Amino acid sequence: MTEKELVEKFGEIYGPEGEIRVYFAPGRVNLIGEHTDYNGGHVFPCALTIGTYLAARKRKDRNLKFYSVNLAGMGAIQISLDNLKPKENGEWTNYPAGVIWAFEGRGMKLDCGLDIAIYGNIPNGSGLSSSASLEVVTGYMLKDMFGFDVSNQDIALIGQYSENNFNGCNCGIMDQFASAMGKKDHAIFLDTSDLSYAYAPIVLDGAKIVVTNSKVKHSLVTSAYNDRRNESAKALADLQEVCGIESLGELTCEEFERFKSSIKDETNRRRAKHAVYENQRTIQAVEALKNKDLVTFGKLMNASHVSLRDDYETSCEECDILAEEAWKTPGVIGSRITGGGFGGCTVSIVEDEAIDSFKENLTKVYEEKVGKTPEFYVVEIGDGPARLV
Repeated sequence: MTEKELVEKFGEIYGPEGEIRVYFAPGRVNLIGEHTDYNGGHVFPCALTIGTYLAARKRKDRNLKFYSVNLAGMGAIQISLDNLKPKENGEWTNYPAGVIWAFEGRGMKLDCGLDIAIYGNIPNGSGLSSSASLEVVTGYMLKDMFGFDVSNQDIALIGQYSENNFNGCNCGIMDQFASAMGKKDHAIFLDTSDLSYAYAPIVLDGAKIVVTNSKVKHSLVTSAYNDRRNESAKALADLQEVCGIESLGELTCEEFERFKSSIKDETNRRRAKHAVYENQRTIQAVEALKNKDLVTFGKLMNASHVSLRDDYETSCEECDILAEEAWKTPGVIGSRITGGGFGGCTVSIVEDEAIDSFKENLTKVYEEKVGKTPEFYVVEIGDGPARLV
């Protein structure tokens, strides 16, 4: 769907009069650095050229109306600006409503309601951050339509705050930051402990990033995501009794091995091990990319998947099959589960001439073992949010 078609759909739902503006914010894929963003570590995501489109127009009353082209059967859902609270059944409107709630909580009050229509081309539940994309596009729209003085980094932080406190998912900052701060053909090397970051050009001579959708939808709020965060926090509390750290991301692998016996619970110890080792893998991977050493980068991706499978236990059987089969396929440089986990997608770096055989091989094995056909996206790295119309 083009922005012109979204405006036409908007006119069908709400009427064509007045000034209708259209915005876009990207989804993201994380190349390496998973479940480190709330543990004070590094992440290495990039924004995609797929994401969420939002059309909006000011109303003359205090009502907010939300319509999703992707969920057309639900019709236009109305909420009052004066009664912003999350809907218990987890409706998609909780994401934009939560951002508006968070803006208002910071003193950025809306002087009128809005008609909003959205269209997303990120597969739902794929782990490519459709929720963060929706939060960021909402924040960018509010900034533009109401003249609020916020930076893109502020929009990312507001999106994370709303997801934590309005939606009840205790996510880190990576997804919103990647969507809000994306830069074409670059990944973001972000230190989540202080939000310092650098753009790293992605130069994959003769190779492409291929995202493979397992077709297993994940739901972060209802999954074990919050459990993993709590387990990491308990491990950190035990470690703090013997060393003066504020986050797991401060430890080297050697320091972790020295102090790990202070973590009383074996499960919590494995969670902390992943957070520490994954952070170091991410630092090493960015250095490898700078040195044009894709082989090392790929090995670190593979090790990341093993750690997510065994120590952090956020993979699933289907994504394990996709990653493990990718490792056996000639021309695959590296492959791992990406995103919050418990389903979603794998991300692979695949040599150009091997992409067709990669797709054929994984499809054959996955259909045999799982009974589903995976989807493949050869992705391009795009910019952050923008006003289109």
